[in-house]
Amino acid sequence: MPYILLAVAFSVAVSVLLKLARRTNVDIVQAVATNYVVAAALAWWLLNATPQAAEAALQSDATRGPLLLLGVFLPAIFLVLASSVRSAGIVRTDVAQRLSLFLSLAAAFLFFGDTLVPWKAAGIALAVVALLCMLWRSERVERAGWLAPLAVFTGFGAIDICFKLIAKAGASFGNALFASFLIAMVLCWIAVLVRAATRQAPLALRSLGFGVVLGAANFANILFYVRGHQALPNNPSLVFASMNVGVVVLGALVGAIGFKERLAPVNWLGVALAIAAIMIMTNP
Repeated sequence: MPYILLAVAFSVAVSVLLKLARRTNVDIVQAVATNYVVAAALAWWLLNATPQAAEAALQSDATRGPLLLLGVFLPAIFLVLASSVRSAGIVRTDVAQRLSLFLSLAAAFLFFGDTLVPWKAAGIALAVVALLCMLWRSERVERAGWLAPLAVFTGFGAIDICFKLIAKAGASFGNALFASFLIAMVLCWIAVLVRAATRQAPLALRSLGFGVVLGAANFANILFYVRGHQALPNNPSLVFASMNVGVVVLGALVGAIGFKERLAPVNWLGVALAIAAIMIMTNP
């Protein structure tokens, strides 16, 4: 369980860092690009991933498509996360991220041959209600106030489905992760260099340094989550539930106490329903 607690802490830390990025005048594109340099290096070092294995995964017909999609989705979701924590807050963003479990679960029933049992259907229905409760705003807000968390929900669901496709093909998780990090890194740095060349956003040491911290937190979240599964190989549902519920609870506390995010009673109901939905959906 210490691994899961650390994974939860680093997952919420990523949201906090993205919340702080705007306040500290960080260019989020440069930070995300640097993040993938750090994440790729750590995957190579700590997950025993190799460029040769990553190249082989990209050459395989079964994994090439999902990996290329991940290379696009991973940096895109960072930008969406940054927009969501800025416009909708940490609480709504973390709940939307964790409820994306609904999409990967639905895909398992629709495309991967899993059987939809009654309690799973109830969990999916509860997740939809929880998401609607979390998106509800009593005050008038900009469109991003509800659209960004919805994009987080959809984006993380798509990423989960890509990883399911890669796992189904039998590819190593570490090598697949390394390959997707490398693709994301190349795409991000192309964007950074183009923006710098056109003087839209000159390279800034502050943004690059912020990206190092972001990359370390992002990779630590993934590493400890994987270690949690390795430590509890016979209890994957416990790991799934603990991770997702932990992030929802800690994110709610950090957002409400640390950043004074104001939530209506219906939003708090959404938090409670999200926890219940996660517990049901992760029940074996």
